[in-house]
Amino acid sequence: MKIHYFQRYHEKENVATANTMLLLSRLYSYSSDKFFRLLKSEFFSDSFEPEIVFNLQDKSVDSVPDATITQEGFKIVVETKMSDWFYSEQLMKHLKSFGDEKYKVIITLAPELMAKDKRADFERQLKEYNSEQVHKVIHINTTFELLAKAVQDVIDDRDYEMQEVLDDYLNYCYNDGLIPVSDAWKYMRMQLASTTFDFNVRENVYYDKAERGFRPHDYLGLYKNKSVRAIGKICARITAIETENGIKYKAEFGDLTEERKAKILLAIQDGDSHNYNLRTVEHRYFFVEKFYETDFKKITPRAPMGTRIFDLSQILETDKIPDTEKLAEILKEKNWN
Repeated sequence: MKIHYFQRYHEKENVATANTMLLLSRLYSYSSDKFFRLLKSEFFSDSFEPEIVFNLQDKSVDSVPDATITQEGFKIVVETKMSDWFYSEQLMKHLKSFGDEKYKVIITLAPELMAKDKRADFERQLKEYNSEQVHKVIHINTTFELLAKAVQDVIDDRDYEMQEVLDDYLNYCYNDGLIPVSDAWKYMRMQLASTTFDFNVRENVYYDKAERGFRPHDYLGLYKNKSVRAIGKICARITAIETENGIKYKAEFGDLTEERKAKILLAIQDGDSHNYNLRTVEHRYFFVEKFYETDFKKITPRAPMGTRIFDLSQILETDKIPDTEKLAEILKEKNWN
């Protein structure tokens, strides 16, 4: 049974805030350097240098101590909503939470970005407020998805503990509708498949433990030998587990056909050959229309240790994703870090 880091089944707005703060606190505990990189890249810009400073004989008002250890003050105030339900009056009242910190940020966090007119109204009032302040308050309007992506950008494939924490946070967000799934069309999920690669490509199916969360994606890429070697468009997603009364199936997406049942049985047998327990441990089977050969190379050292999500619209620099066979050819000319 999977242990969740983030609580579920509580009053949504409060638990969304608590879970997001837990994600950030786990990142800070895991690596304060990566936490500050997140703040600097997403909130404070390049002028933010929150590192601890060690000074010798730093003169104060009445004395010169031998040494001081300081850290410039910063404060982040977060207002969370389950939709674009922000009000300038409430946000302006939140500004009273700040003191004389040098770096001050108010984050408005929701599943969707603020409407342009609503954001403009608040930022107009904020500009008037800032005109009387020594240190200005920065407003960051973001979403749960963008915040998770920002965390993903500062950790790497070998940050196993944080990857697991982030995966559970994303799973929580998808289950509670905090991240919309309408943009699945542009995402490719990369899976490590060196052991099962030949079977996956031959049968056009990939299997993974059902307990593992994932963000919605239309494309599946199989990684082997420093490159994504095959890509397919997902046409069905089915879970299965062996019980006393036979195999129990659940179609999450697409139809549960006899052909797909047969392929699941073949996958279970393939798992047996690799000592994978696909029988009594529930697995999810990703069926693709067809896996096409590609060569989307990783150009940096070290192999990835888990899944990775690629935004194909960014890689291709277009919102029009071509058919999968053409996409496979285009990716042969691309690479990633």
